[in-house]
Amino acid sequence: MTDKKTEKRPVAAEETADGTPLVSEEMLDGLMARVEEEDAELLGPDGLLSQVTKAVLERALDEELTDHLGYEKGDWGGRGSGNSRNGITPKRVHTDVGTVDLEVPRDRNGDFEPRIVPKGATRLKGFNERIIALYARGMTVRDVRAHLEEIYGVDVSPDLISRVTDAVWEELEEWRNRPLDSVYPILYIDALMIKIRDGVVSNRPVYLAVGVDLEGRKHVLGLWIGDSNGEGSKFWLSVLTELKNRGMGDVLIVCCDGLKGLPEAIEATWPQAVVQTCVIHLLRASFRYAGNDQRKKVAAQLRPIYTAPTVEAAEQAFAEFESGLGQRYPAIVRLWKDTWETFIPFLAFPAEIRRVVYTTNMIESINYQLRKVTKNRGHFPNEKAALKLLYLAIRNITTKRGGEAGTGTPGWTACLNQLAIYFPGRFNVA
Repeated sequence: MTDKKTEKRPVAAEETADGTPLVSEEMLDGLMARVEEEDAELLGPDGLLSQVTKAVLERALDEELTDHLGYEKGDWGGRGSGNSRNGITPKRVHTDVGTVDLEVPRDRNGDFEPRIVPKGATRLKGFNERIIALYARGMTVRDVRAHLEEIYGVDVSPDLISRVTDAVWEELEEWRNRPLDSVYPILYIDALMIKIRDGVVSNRPVYLAVGVDLEGRKHVLGLWIGDSNGEGSKFWLSVLTELKNRGMGDVLIVCCDGLKGLPEAIEATWPQAVVQTCVIHLLRASFRYAGNDQRKKVAAQLRPIYTAPTVEAAEQAFAEFESGLGQRYPAIVRLWKDTWETFIPFLAFPAEIRRVVYTTNMIESINYQLRKVTKNRGHFPNEKAALKLLYLAIRNITTKRGGEAGTGTPGWTACLNQLAIYFPGRFNVA
């Protein structure tokens, strides 16, 4: 019969610099044997992990005191040294594995300053990060408190959660004011709506800008909260001006929705930029005027317009739509006519560029993630609370999608080559 231990999968353990596991498999086997024999709990206030954490921390504190005093516990060589051990002080700390009651050793002179569990600290490193992580996923303060109570057996006050999450505010301000590259080939801009209480609860637009740098990496460049009048081109002008003041001297293509006045705001900031209406925005706006049973038919007849090889071919396809199905949906015809001048730049691009600027779906994907974390809130008490959560959510998205370097763009090399031909002299690749 095969020995039971040989059937176990190897336990992955952290290693020291020389490759030695910090926790031996023999120690883990012993701990797990205790769990099986005594039917002990792993997690919770009285769980095995909490007991191990307590033992490790108390051993570390004792070693720190030994280092501070200069002699081992019980060593007669310490007599007459001018300082000695002086009992313990009970201390309760919150850790990632739960609340732990420690016995912190004291020295007689009172000048021992523990580093692993500093004086006055009630939460060890990692616990605050856990609160921030839960908050960043859209949990309300009540949800965070309930989760910590259920998993770690600790009651955390709303004020504590607010103070912990406020710690990211300085990081947020630094992120919002960081310098930008001098040239971004493509800039995507869009807005989403959230509810904020400012005397009364009102819908407020959150303006979002995502730039694609010369390496094809996408970066969230900033977020701004507008007033209760809704998304407006005047506010967009202030956003674009701020981006320019932070170093963005030139943009080749700005992909946006069909907001009235927005093209003028873009051209006032970067006169040479090509303003491109997002095709997906245009299609979705068109579908609002058609019944659910007719949307596939409308989509099929609009497709020859935005897939046309030339402007002339697109004009012919649009004329056919206008004389046919457009008779039934005059609002769709008017919509396309009103946005035609900012739609047709797309048709002049070669296929390599079209594939990248076709849509703001990428920024809409970010908006979707942001809506997920804000939908549970109902409303925010103020702008600061909203910005704090939105930034934490963006930080999470960025981490998942490629870290600080940003997210890559498929087909970017081919696109960059075509951009260099289409926009000669506008950028240099080092």
